[in-house]
Amino acid sequence: MKKTYKILLVLFVGIFIGCDENLDINTDPNFPGEINAGLALSSAQGALAVVVGGELTNLGGFYAQYHTQSPSASQYEIIDSYNLNITYANDLWTTLYAGCLNDLKYVTAESTANEDTASLLIAELTRAYTYQLLVDLFDAVPYTEALRMDEGIITPAATPGQEIYADLLTKIDAALAAYEANPTEAEVASQDIVYGGDMDNWVKFANTLKLKIYLRMAYTPAANAAAVTALLAEDNFLTEDAMFDNFAETADKGNPFYENVISQNGLGDVNHVASNTLHDFYVENNDPRLTAVYRPSITGTYNSIAQGTGNSFNNTASAYAKPNIYYDTPVFFMSAVESYFMQAEARVRYAGGAGAKEAYDAGVAASFETDQRIFFFFDEDDDPYEIWTPQEAATIAQGLIAPGGAYEYVPTGVIESDVRQIIVQKWASLPYINNIEAWIESTRTKFPEVVEDGTQDYSIGNRIPSAISVLSGTQVPSILFYPQDEVNRNPNITQRESLTQNVWWDQKPE
Repeated sequence: MKKTYKILLVLFVGIFIGCDENLDINTDPNFPGEINAGLALSSAQGALAVVVGGELTNLGGFYAQYHTQSPSASQYEIIDSYNLNITYANDLWTTLYAGCLNDLKYVTAESTANEDTASLLIAELTRAYTYQLLVDLFDAVPYTEALRMDEGIITPAATPGQEIYADLLTKIDAALAAYEANPTEAEVASQDIVYGGDMDNWVKFANTLKLKIYLRMAYTPAANAAAVTALLAEDNFLTEDAMFDNFAETADKGNPFYENVISQNGLGDVNHVASNTLHDFYVENNDPRLTAVYRPSITGTYNSIAQGTGNSFNNTASAYAKPNIYYDTPVFFMSAVESYFMQAEARVRYAGGAGAKEAYDAGVAASFETDQRIFFFFDEDDDPYEIWTPQEAATIAQGLIAPGGAYEYVPTGVIESDVRQIIVQKWASLPYINNIEAWIESTRTKFPEVVEDGTQDYSIGNRIPSAISVLSGTQVPSILFYPQDEVNRNPNITQRESLTQNVWWDQKPE
């Protein structure tokens, strides 16, 4: 990750670097003389893309069971076996704090000083997204006292995750109110890689991020039906993907998963193959997304193996389907797909199901449209070609959600039954769009369920414990260890005991 992080920042913002491998999370970046808020924003977005599109795409793909460790390779068995060590998160933690959040602090300060409410909103939303991600991965993290070395706070205390969530909502609302009271043109617009300073989209991003936060709290006493109902009534959610796509077909300047995993070994990469869990869900539902999210084997087939069974085979990764990621595959922070499925769930939980089917159907259609747009293959002349036309994508989706179709939404009036339909389809729609979100959502809702091997029904969406799991029964990880680098430096961070401890919002009975 460190290699790609530095490369991406050189590509995006010249010499501006916001993070060094040994930099404490409270250390200010070394700004060159010409730094400005726009460069700092690009750097922050690049750092976030490296984490979400790199290591978290890798991790989430294993835990959501989109891919598994291939035969004849072992690099990621610590992930596939749920045996992550206490140093695993060192780099991603440093990249998010010392890179992304430190740079956003600078953007916020500059935008506030310049009374640039648009740039301030962009910075605050990116900051909120990053902190929410940190909470979802680690629960309590440095927040209230973080990034305050200039005030003498060098060992920040961890703020409880629930308190962080509440404060993020407050700060999002404050930034929105400031912008709406005095809307400006974003000075950072030309260097905003996500939306190019389009504030209508950033406002939609704000509402969608708030909806995500409220839905995370759905199984907790903090659930807020009134707030969600107000958002649904406003109906101003994300319809255009919030993504980072500033990649180039040049060595070390592509998609971070591609650079770190695929290009090093050629497109016959050796570490990841399709997991039966997702593969068989697609196959048994006659879902052609199988041929979008995976590249075929060397013989043109789409073979897969059960999660964690790579050591049981003597062949190589070339015999199996593999993640279909190329140098220019975007990194999605939030997608239209997620937006629609969140709206569907919210309508089931807080609107008596009214409008849930329409939002669900839109989510399925958006999944096929997105896959058609970003996943492609190469012909014999090495030229890219589409897997479907846009019309074909729409027609396929419509057939699956039509009455009698494999993905027809059938409301039951039972909240958890209806939520299950939505979340399983959301899980099936996020491969290599947002792998880590798929795992986090499965942790929150327990869908698709983890069942004992041999009892699974892949056609309806089930997961199984990895065959090489070090955990007992059907346990799977629900949190990450704190990075040991941070534990060693900061006496206010105490290492947790197990990967099966719960994030604060993980309160659904099992």
